[in-house]
Amino acid sequence: MIARWLYSLCLYLLTPVAMLYLLKRARRQPDYRQHWDERWARYDTPRPADGEAPIWLHAASVGETRAALPLVRALRERHPGRRFLITCITPTGRATARELLGDAVEIVYLPYDYPDAVARFLARYRPEFGLVLETEVWPNLIAACRRRHLPLFLVNARLSDKSFRGYSRLRPLMSPAFAGFAGILAQHQEDADRLTRLGARDVVVTGNLKFDNVPPADVVQRGYDWRRALGDRPVLLLASSRDGEEALWLEALARQTLPENLLLVIVPRHPQRFDQVATLLAERGLPTVRRSGWNGHTLDPATRVVLGDSMGEMAAWYALADVAVMGGSLLEFGCQNLIEACAVGTPVLVGPSTFNFAEVVRAALEVNAAWQGKDVDAVAARALRLLRDATRRGRMRAAGLAFAGIHRGATQRVLAVLESRLGTEQPGR
Repeated sequence: MIARWLYSLCLYLLTPVAMLYLLKRARRQPDYRQHWDERWARYDTPRPADGEAPIWLHAASVGETRAALPLVRALRERHPGRRFLITCITPTGRATARELLGDAVEIVYLPYDYPDAVARFLARYRPEFGLVLETEVWPNLIAACRRRHLPLFLVNARLSDKSFRGYSRLRPLMSPAFAGFAGILAQHQEDADRLTRLGARDVVVTGNLKFDNVPPADVVQRGYDWRRALGDRPVLLLASSRDGEEALWLEALARQTLPENLLLVIVPRHPQRFDQVATLLAERGLPTVRRSGWNGHTLDPATRVVLGDSMGEMAAWYALADVAVMGGSLLEFGCQNLIEACAVGTPVLVGPSTFNFAEVVRAALEVNAAWQGKDVDAVAARALRLLRDATRRGRMRAAGLAFAGIHRGATQRVLAVLESRLGTEQPGR
């Protein structure tokens, strides 16, 4: 209790810093100026009319929102007409939720973890139960839910060894928070073990929801159409790249002997970096076309790079590519999710940093659905060898498809656990 009181005091003292942070982010991403008051649970619309309590799901940003999609769809199918509340933290997460779920759900920002803001949020929406995706652990929110006897579950939970060490340093604050969940549904046994060591109770391994998020067929077909339009040009994709990785990747490729007609595709992870990466490519003198200015049907043979500056087309980029290199793995960002690439059948290469998806990467490596290099030069050399070896690419494609398929089913396991914890009826009864 003392630890949480000190934590709350620090939050209040840091309020000016939070405001400055939002203003700074808004310079590069103006959407951060929108819905400002929701961050403090202050709303300019009337409280929803009393009625059936909504099912509440929190997905911080784009990755968590996409991971939650199969679960939200399954719950909505079981309970047509039921109110759903989706909370997020980032504008891109909010936009993704709106894109994927439309107007059938209410979408707001989760307020910062001030005790009074959390109380206002819960009093306004009065959810029946809450599902928090992956590793969103907010001590005041969890404590407030317990006081209201509101079951709150941590779903698709993952905890890297690096995060475990960080939380361990705050054990007096975080152990009661982890113990406060009504249940924790972990992706892997290793995640469950770390969570238990931090004080979590009732931890069950249900698998990774991201395997159930099958890429939309129309988006995949779009990538295949692009592929046919390009003819026999080899296509090498840097997917979901993070700050500094584009320059590192281009430097590594410059040390290799490249096919004359090689087409590079670079898709930055964050949309606010699209212009920055475009400037980098221009400074390097690389003839570049941006997706926002490309019709997908014709491409000048002199074009060396396509910059993916769109949202919601990642599956298409994988379908286009002969080989994909996962962003976040070349520098110390912990890797981005490679499941979607495997589900499309794209051979995947990763660099040395994989702590965010360590178990997924390990499992993919074991079945030869992916390959890991010790540094960026090793990854670049391997990528170019793969581009020349259609037989090896075919084997990796088959392995990736099998890997993605065999791990599906987490959604149904999550629903089964929720049913058992919430009562004999289905969740959202």
